[in-house]
Amino acid sequence: MFNTNITFEDPGFLYLLLILPFMGLWYWYKLKANHPSVQISGTEAFQSGKKSLRQYLYHILFVLRLLAIGLFIIVMARPQSSLSRKNVTIEGIDIVMAMDVSSSMLAQDLRPDRLEAAKSVATDFLAGRPDDRVGLVIFSGETFTQAPLTTDHSIIQNLFKDIKSGMIEDGTAIGDGLATSVNRLKESQAISKVIILVTDGENNAGSLDPLSAAEIANIYGIRIYTIGVGTKGMAPYPVQTPYGIQYQNVEVNIDEALLKEVAEMTDGRYFRATSNKKLQEIYQEIDKLEKSKIDVTEFRKKNEEFLPYALLALAFIILEIFLRNTVLKTLP
Repeated sequence: MFNTNITFEDPGFLYLLLILPFMGLWYWYKLKANHPSVQISGTEAFQSGKKSLRQYLYHILFVLRLLAIGLFIIVMARPQSSLSRKNVTIEGIDIVMAMDVSSSMLAQDLRPDRLEAAKSVATDFLAGRPDDRVGLVIFSGETFTQAPLTTDHSIIQNLFKDIKSGMIEDGTAIGDGLATSVNRLKESQAISKVIILVTDGENNAGSLDPLSAAEIANIYGIRIYTIGVGTKGMAPYPVQTPYGIQYQNVEVNIDEALLKEVAEMTDGRYFRATSNKKLQEIYQEIDKLEKSKIDVTEFRKKNEEFLPYALLALAFIILEIFLRNTVLKTLP
């Protein structure tokens, strides 16, 4: 456990602590002013009189009130711990999302297009599995790791928003995309390690054959779920012309045999998403995967620490009220 350093979000309120000494001086001044003076010929008759313990304890009431005010000022300054660490055990699996971002993913047989539909459904899928560690890999003619495994899904969701076709060289390097995903999972200690590969084409780029990548995944105990995105037959595809973007129907070519074999080699499954609804159903099916326990270290930059101060101030107020109306009561 790290040593936490207390800082204040609104330190300007701490200047109010300067009024406490003046309140003490005012109390002392009023206390002297409240004592009446009487002229007498001698003090011998009062020399044997001593103040009782109750008279001394009566000043505790003011001290308690002063402490409560000081603590409430600290609460207003919002004390925070600047660093904390907590080891927690959560249940989930390790998942790498491998997404095809080639130009063919712009076809509009899914709405608004294949890539946007895949991003939207994948984001919803992750929102329903908050305890999983997730990584993100994109590929087309080459491959790139957008995010390593993390439990911070907000990072993944933000990265999904920025994914677009044309980010990297065009093509469909399925084998390289799988190999990069395997590299992100091979050191994982989770019982379930999964790659969800989303593509709409045939392997036509890269340096590694998809089946060889699947063999490596199988060695590391990684299951691959492959999803072929696209209708069967023809699909509208945007084409740049001298008159601007126009849509032409092009044939949908998905190497289903390859994707099935890759999935079967790793004890996974192949799915075909011909519509947005079908894509959602596929992710619902994958959502039924087994879960495994994962030990993670959770970091937080700032934690509010005002509660102990507020509770202590409240305790001082209650104690003052109790003493003022019982032990140190001055009126019948």
